[in-house]
Amino acid sequence: MSRVGGAVPLRAAAASIAIVAVALVSGCSSDPLAEDYLDGGNTNYISGDGIVEVPEAERGDPIDFAGTTDTGETVSRADFDGEVVVVNFWYAACAPCRAEAPDLEAVAQQYDGNGAAFIGVNVYDSAENSLAFARRYDVSYPSLLDASDGSVRLAFAGDIAPNAVPTTFVLDAEGRIAARILGQIAERSILDTLVGDVVAETR
Repeated sequence: MSRVGGAVPLRAAAASIAIVAVALVSGCSSDPLAEDYLDGGNTNYISGDGIVEVPEAERGDPIDFAGTTDTGETVSRADFDGEVVVVNFWYAACAPCRAEAPDLEAVAQQYDGNGAAFIGVNVYDSAENSLAFARRYDVSYPSLLDASDGSVRLAFAGDIAPNAVPTTFVLDAEGRIAARILGQIAERSILDTLVGDVVAETR
């Protein structure tokens, strides 16, 4: 196609600006619940999903992490030796985090005592706000508080990192990354399948 008088580039530029504007309005609009938890609105999250699965023979080193939960307990990866662990990075004002909370809790309940444990990693909030979120969305598993030093995020840094919030990891029984969902969990069945497949490796 010929570009007469620069018309095509201008139309493309206008379309790009329109797309960015729509994305900003849809992705960063505030709401009352977000304002209850965080001054300044919803930022630093991604909606949509990107799933990475790592074959058992290709997994890297175990992830070693530790921290203090919103209930004041000290938790480390070693506490779950021999068990699959699902780790969800989140914060309270993140709209996709709120949207996926019921799915995470449902799958956590399904695998409680059946081969997998769940733990959150709150990347922004105080213990009070983290616990308020848990009460609001009936989340039963604890969350590590990682806002002050980011040590848990650092432990996961690498080729398959938590590059956005929310991000959910499935660690195998050795603590290695077996799967990652980047962004909001699109369907409960997706997480169920990923967790179930990794649990099945231990049986």
